[in-house]
Amino acid sequence: MKILVIGGVSFDTIVHLNHLPEPVSQTLFGSDYQTIGSTGAGKSLNMTKLGMNNTLHATLAEDEYGNLIRKFLQNRGVNAIYDHDLATERHVNLMDRDGNRVSIFTSTTTPDPKLDMGRLEKLIIDHDLIVLNIVPYTKKLIELIKKHHKPIWTDLHDYEEDNSYYDDYIQAADCLFFSSDKITNHRKLMEKWIEMGKQMVVVTHGKNGASVATKSEFLYEPIINTYQMVDSNGAGDAFFAGFLYGYIHHESIQTCLAYGTIAGGLTVSSKELVSPNLSETYLLETYKEIYL
Repeated sequence: MKILVIGGVSFDTIVHLNHLPEPVSQTLFGSDYQTIGSTGAGKSLNMTKLGMNNTLHATLAEDEYGNLIRKFLQNRGVNAIYDHDLATERHVNLMDRDGNRVSIFTSTTTPDPKLDMGRLEKLIIDHDLIVLNIVPYTKKLIELIKKHHKPIWTDLHDYEEDNSYYDDYIQAADCLFFSSDKITNHRKLMEKWIEMGKQMVVVTHGKNGASVATKSEFLYEPIINTYQMVDSNGAGDAFFAGFLYGYIHHESIQTCLAYGTIAGGLTVSSKELVSPNLSETYLLETYKEIYL
């Protein structure tokens, strides 16, 4: 199966602190490093490590940071196609020891960049499943994806129920992922979306595991406690990729949850957006060791 990942690359500075700062003037001491970030890069890097046939589309500027991103992804075997943007997105992520994060956007992409729509339509036609990320420019592609009857998987991340920005993605997607961090009753929300006709709704609960709802079942999977927290950046994207790996290999939904849990757990034990230890072999062997 060929997967097209649309939207979401950035150049990130990660700052590790003992605790996140209170909103007062103060001096803090920590450590930092720079890496590639954002949801499209995270998903595509993990899929590539798992041997999944995928292509990443994103927008980048012809600047220092855009060039660093291009080189980084190319060196890691990611098949990426870019349209030009006026700026390359950059973040500063403040992280505490428990994996909590404050993200500061220091540069954002253009909401409506010029896209090569002819090339994008060919990409959509040529792929079997579309991972549509919640990046502003991707909304204009929903109608085009629907025209060619391609299934859409969308990760809503820290979804907020009163934020209408998500509505177009929710309406368009066949499968939805989101975090329960800002949700008071995630199961009620999952059931609502299943009643709307969604094939599957998956929710991650951080340290409390993950759940999935379909028309016929509701399943839960706890985390794997042996993975030690180093950096939680990218854990959700790794979980998504592991889950999708199981899905395209026709595994049960419970096995898909387990694959996602392994990939996400491995990611938090590394400071990289995708763990250097992740591979298809690692995923399958770890599954056998833990679950069989």
